[in-house]
Amino acid sequence: MKSWVSKLLITLALGASIGAHAQGCGTGGGVTVCLTATGSASNVQLSWTASGAITNVQVYRDTDSDPAGRGRLATLANSARSYTDTGATSGTPYWYWVKFSVGSTSYNSNTAATARAGMRSLTSLQISANMSPGWNLGNTLEAIGGETAWGNPKANQAIMNGIKSAGFKSVRIPVSWKQYADANDNISASWMARVTEVVNYARNAGLYAIINIHWDGGWMQPTYAQQATVNARITKFWTQIANNFKTYDDYLMFAGTNEVMKEGDWGTPTTEYVTVQNSFNQTFVNAVRATGGYNASRHLIVQGFNTNIDHTINFFTVPTDSATKKLMVEVHYYDPYNFTLNDSNDTIWQWGSIATSAGNTETWANESYVDAQMNKMKTRFIDGLGMGVLMGEYGAISRLSVDSSQRYRTYWDQTITRSAFTRRIVPVYWDNGYTGDHTMGLFNRTTGAQVHAGVVSAIVNAAK
Repeated sequence: MKSWVSKLLITLALGASIGAHAQGCGTGGGVTVCLTATGSASNVQLSWTASGAITNVQVYRDTDSDPAGRGRLATLANSARSYTDTGATSGTPYWYWVKFSVGSTSYNSNTAATARAGMRSLTSLQISANMSPGWNLGNTLEAIGGETAWGNPKANQAIMNGIKSAGFKSVRIPVSWKQYADANDNISASWMARVTEVVNYARNAGLYAIINIHWDGGWMQPTYAQQATVNARITKFWTQIANNFKTYDDYLMFAGTNEVMKEGDWGTPTTEYVTVQNSFNQTFVNAVRATGGYNASRHLIVQGFNTNIDHTINFFTVPTDSATKKLMVEVHYYDPYNFTLNDSNDTIWQWGSIATSAGNTETWANESYVDAQMNKMKTRFIDGLGMGVLMGEYGAISRLSVDSSQRYRTYWDQTITRSAFTRRIVPVYWDNGYTGDHTMGLFNRTTGAQVHAGVVSAIVNAAK
């Protein structure tokens, strides 16, 4: 860069949510210039302010943040303060620069992230190919009593940057809504703003983001007696949520429910239970589509009964949808329970073909069982319906007192991830935020640093 060229480069990376007004500001030669970009389905709107006189105003664009190789879009009048890029391809990330002169000294600003333009013409199966592996911001926004009530810190940009740097491509953000709503199910503006802030953290990091209605106190009971009341609340909540995010691009997805089951009944669901649970899925889809905007074609995630693979195969009904091939089906995987989740004792602490002690190993749910379960989902939904599949939760607790090297936990996570990924199922690891014994956390939630790097590496490498 030659010293006699006076310019300020304001760089905007189109990587966050549509409708967000990201701003990059820099000061040079006594002039502060701030550039804002807003993406829509048809173009990208650029606007900027200058605190003093500027000359030689030019607009540049590139598909990465390196200014080398960027292309000039326009040379404008010195008084120009806006530009519309009508040539931006829908769904393609772009970086923009405004270049101008002030006196005879060169200046550069830092890069700032902002909106991407548009919804891409991708089916749920096509977009799912870009999402593996995924990670859950567990026990945080869904915590009953408040975001930090279950012992985790408030979500921040650092944790999103950390999981992105580790190699994860998507984040599932479980959310509670009812505790933040009034008696008429109107969600508080402050809570909606907080959820939006966390979604923007994910998008700023370049992650796909999924938000849902999580357990939320257990009000989604799948009985005929509760059906009308629950469906009314689903409609009310998702209408508000969808309207709030209707200008966000397809890097944001909605998942309607979580692990719906009759409280206390872990058996095979009755006709009543599955009929009502399927109606919850349909109500969710209808509510979101009715809000219009990008929600008319947003990718939506619907669940099988209690996210159980066998119940999903046997009882799930694909909702009717006004959009074509924009639905994914979600299941979860935690088999065998005594190894993955049972924290009352450490009797079962080994797993799979590498196990050396029969007395410490379950006799079922080994590698061949995992593959068989994943094949069921692949055959029914991916091969049969061309429908994306999300394994929205899976994981095994640490058992540090008996397996300090975490050999078996790492092997289980690796095996499940690989079995899902090789069948085009998106594996989304359940991280509960806690990193000690009998926990599932992998990262420091405050700094984003990896705590159990070996497990992280096993998951990420298994999804390549």
